Amino acid sequence: MVIDWLENHWIELVGTLFSLFYLYLSVRENIWLWITGLVSALFYIVVFYSEQLYADMGLQGYYVVISIYGWIVWKTGRKNSGRSKMPVTRTKLKLVLKLIGVFVLVYFLIAAVLLKLPVLIDIPRSSLPFWDAFTTSASIVATWMLARKKIEHWLLWVVVDTVSAGMYVYKGLYITALLFVVYTVVAVVGYLEWMKQMQKRDQEAPTLE
Repeated sequence: MVIDWLENHWIELVGTLFSLFYLYLSVRENIWLWITGLVSALFYIVVFYSEQLYADMGLQGYYVVISIYGWIVWKTGRKNSGRSKMPVTRTKLKLVLKLIGVFVLVYFLIAAVLLKLPVLIDIPRSSLPFWDAFTTSASIVATWMLARKKIEHWLLWVVVDTVSAGMYVYKGLYITALLFVVYTVVAVVGYLEWMKQMQKRDQEAPTLE
């Protein structure tokens, strides 16, 4: 029974393991998180396609692109700052308002696509189109904030991961649901850790790696 389960879910399991490593590296502000995130995304493209969670599948494609972007930004930011790691910063109100606007726009765009596209190309409709659109659009914003090392991205992930965990329980993706429960807890830990590191660096002079 266990062997049969592994044969049917090994892609989800491998994707989960890479995601957990990605999460650990995110909290540690380790630039290699972008590589593990890219690999995890490739596995989850397959998982979400098979479960008709098309927005989540598309999100993984975005993660592949943002992983490359994040690697470049973190590497450049580290070099320009003269520190061992690119500094963590807060999100200013003006940027918050812009990101809210982006979220709303992307949400309605994704929701419309999920409702209309499956009919047009004759594939099964998205199982949870509105929740799928919500988590996808919020994740797009949160991952961009991570790439720019905005500390508030952790707070957004708390919301996204909680909703996502419920979605995956509903779909029977219990490993992935468990992963997102862990994500929710670690998002809180990550926020506190980044806050501590940000305060520490504000009191120190820049040092070369």
